[in-house]
Amino acid sequence: MSISHCRTRRRLVALAATATVAMLAGLASPGLMAQGAFPSKAITMVVPYPPGGSNDVFARQVAKEMGDLLKQTVIVDNRPGASGNTGTASVAKATADGYTLVAVSSSMTTNAAVQAKMPFDPVKDLAPVAMFAKGPLVVAVNNEFPARTPQDLVRAIKASPGQFNYATSGTGSINHFATEMMRSMVPGMDIMHVPYKGQGPAVTDVIGNQVQMLVSSGPSILPMVRNGKLRAIGITSLKPSPIAPDLTPMATAIPGYEFDLWWGLLAPAGTPADIVDRLNQAVNQVLAKPTIQASFLREGAIANPVTPQQFAQVIRSDVARWKQLAKDRNIQAD
Repeated sequence: MSISHCRTRRRLVALAATATVAMLAGLASPGLMAQGAFPSKAITMVVPYPPGGSNDVFARQVAKEMGDLLKQTVIVDNRPGASGNTGTASVAKATADGYTLVAVSSSMTTNAAVQAKMPFDPVKDLAPVAMFAKGPLVVAVNNEFPARTPQDLVRAIKASPGQFNYATSGTGSINHFATEMMRSMVPGMDIMHVPYKGQGPAVTDVIGNQVQMLVSSGPSILPMVRNGKLRAIGITSLKPSPIAPDLTPMATAIPGYEFDLWWGLLAPAGTPADIVDRLNQAVNQVLAKPTIQASFLREGAIANPVTPQQFAQVIRSDVARWKQLAKDRNIQAD
């Protein structure tokens, strides 16, 4: 081998080594590493309901604070339709990369219990990320109803079977499930169901004594209680709740009765676990803020940080429980 050939070969080897060192240094540089970190672009948080409801309120508050923590914009996108199914299904079918999420409530699980053909499977097609909050319902009657406590309510209905009615915002709604669960736990609690198309007309007819009882969220019913138009009988949490600390749990008259609403964040199934954990940590940091806790409380909910695994268990349990109750009580969608 000639001397000049050897020199050329040594120069090529040296150049290759230099290039390799430079490449490794570049890969290790903070700037290039940050490009692969999550999130590197805006996140979309779908709300499958119109603006103004509890899902929308909680999502917007969490999205703003999450964006500040993650140093990326979190866009809230309202996609209402089909009782929340339209927007939720769009996320279930989205790319599982953490950039498209959906803010849902426990009505997703009652929908799954009464709708024969859901456009997605709430257990298999979505990955639980974080729960925002939980909140009980309030049991209220009109001012002519002969009861003031949970015990009074049960006695009055059992003493006059079939004489009283309860209102809901629709067949298969959350308040329908809450009341039928109550009835299923009290033999002889014979009270007739009157479904309405929405919460407003249901509340109006309870006030007017066309219907006697309604189980509903605190924000939608407590203002009427405070101004004397309705009488609150009890609350559906197992223990007294800061939502309405003066109300007695229905469980004092119906042992074991508990019915809580929840709100939370889901991603498409298959989203990498490290991304789910990153999002969970961000949401839970938001929920630790006193301003968020106070805001949620005004909306009838209590901030409830959990792990993705704990949230998944809640969803699985609720879907199974409401399917069984729907079967037992013949609850069907409108």
